[in-house]
Amino acid sequence: MASSPFAAIESSALARRRPPRAPRKGEQTRAAIVETALELAARDGLEGLTIGALAERMRMSKSGVFAHFGSREDLQIAVLKAYERRFVDEVLLPGLKERRGLPRLRAIFERWIDRTAIEAARGCIWISGATEYDDRPGAVREELVAMVRSWQRELSRAIQQAVETGDLPVGLDVQELLFQLYGVILVLHHDGRLLGSPDAVVRARRSFDRLVDSYRQTARPAPAKKRTNVRTVKTGR
Repeated sequence: MASSPFAAIESSALARRRPPRAPRKGEQTRAAIVETALELAARDGLEGLTIGALAERMRMSKSGVFAHFGSREDLQIAVLKAYERRFVDEVLLPGLKERRGLPRLRAIFERWIDRTAIEAARGCIWISGATEYDDRPGAVREELVAMVRSWQRELSRAIQQAVETGDLPVGLDVQELLFQLYGVILVLHHDGRLLGSPDAVVRARRSFDRLVDSYRQTARPAPAKKRTNVRTVKTGR
């Protein structure tokens, strides 16, 4: 099962404190295989990833590639983990440098948009994987589900922090906003990759602003009604 991205962040922080170690040749070869497999999986999907195609691309024998992975399933999981590490490095870590609250949530979402826009051209393993493995049981599906849920927890945390700092209203349904933001990304990928929409990124950014504004507006108190002094006219009756 995949660990939380924050666990990966803590691990990388510990690694930075240790003296660097030159990677062994076997580790370098494995890393190169995973990198190439990541490119192939983005284009063809995880199910389209085969040892034979990878060996041909790497100019290695099938047995040479297979020696670094116990099975095709292990290779697919290694690709998923490599994708998650890259996602954390490009989307989550830079966003965490911003102040807690709306600035952090916005920074994370902006970088998610940027990455999705790039993947509209080359493919997104998480999004395509959701289609490939939505009804296909097994270790690859379990790994993918764990990663996506982990990412959703981190995004939910950023939304909750925006509530706690007062940038978003108290009582906001965190899961509702998460659902809506995730929907924006899925439409961005769909329109950018399938339809080639040139304004998909602009619309995604506007959608974020409108969602945030809509939640803020619903929390604003209604303007107080002006009191009108009604004069009582005595009629002598």
